[in-house]
Amino acid sequence: MDPIRLICAIFLPPLGVFLQVGLGRDFWINLVLTLLGYFPGIIHAVWVIARR
Repeated sequence: MDPIRLICAIFLPPLGVFLQVGLGRDFWINLVLTLLGYFPGIIHAVWVIARR
């Protein structure tokens, strides 16, 4: 399921993180990063998915 999570991370970063870790700290960090700038959200989402 990692390819699906990575695709979600590119188009909708918080969704990709949510599918990986749920409503935890990483989700909220990613949501704030995505609201501040789309690309930081993507980078964080891919990092969270690749880390686990």
